[in-house]
Amino acid sequence: MTAIAGGRAGTEAVSHYLQALQTRITSAIADIDGTTFLLDTWQKPAGELLQGHGITQILEGGSVFERAGCGFSKVSGPRLPPSATQHRPELAGAPFEAMGVSLVFHPRNPYVPTVHMNVRMLAAKTAEGAQVCWFGGGMDLTPYYGFEEDTVHFHATCQATLAPFGEDKHPRFKAWCDDYFYLKHRAEPRGVGGIFFDDFSELGFEGSLAMMQAVGDSFLAAYLPIVERRKDTVYGEREREFQLYRRGRYVEFNLVWDRGTHFGLQSGGRTESILLSMPPLASWSYQNVPAPGTPEAELSTRFLVRRDWV
Repeated sequence: MTAIAGGRAGTEAVSHYLQALQTRITSAIADIDGTTFLLDTWQKPAGELLQGHGITQILEGGSVFERAGCGFSKVSGPRLPPSATQHRPELAGAPFEAMGVSLVFHPRNPYVPTVHMNVRMLAAKTAEGAQVCWFGGGMDLTPYYGFEEDTVHFHATCQATLAPFGEDKHPRFKAWCDDYFYLKHRAEPRGVGGIFFDDFSELGFEGSLAMMQAVGDSFLAAYLPIVERRKDTVYGEREREFQLYRRGRYVEFNLVWDRGTHFGLQSGGRTESILLSMPPLASWSYQNVPAPGTPEAELSTRFLVRRDWV
């Protein structure tokens, strides 16, 4: 564990960056969809387990996005929850501050993939009074119908984003993403991956913050070209039913395995904002096995596998 500089001025700068990032992303999505995001500003008052504030922006029933949620939160609490200290047991029970932007966009068209992106910072005080800061984040793509061109573009953008921070970062964070976004009870990846990092402070405060910002800043370049390419593709009931079936897998991961969901619920977070990642509709069916040679079968055999895409 490394204590890294930051202080009040540093954490305030991170907060301002995150709020501006949220506005940038939701503005771009609203332009594509033609639908305005609902803006819900919330406050958790003093006296509750978790204190702080946030801005939840949600678009529902749009022409391109059936549900698109993007939340900013800045909260503090008297003691870190178990999900945040499993790799840092020496900080168990420490007071903390956490802030971040998290988004999940569920498109209407089954040929447009669902996407997730998150960037965040946690700060805690050691027993000696030193501030410890660490960063996390990443982005990953979950298609319902796989396209090589789209997947390569997404991964190439992630690779270029991390290149200035060391040659080791993309291979490490891609593998971390493949390992993390994996449904162990299904023995199946959630999607085609991307990048993921957590508990990161090895570049110091400024360097680690710069890497987190680079990830946030590259999100639109990674995702919007795919949306533009696929959003007008003609689809029918078959594709829609498969999309809803695969969305069920997304729900399973978020509720069973996701550390961010567990952190929010364990720390007394705002449930409505924590669960903004859920799709508006999903379905489950017993032993649904697509016929060999179909595009639905190709998703599992060609795309939901660990591959070096770039």
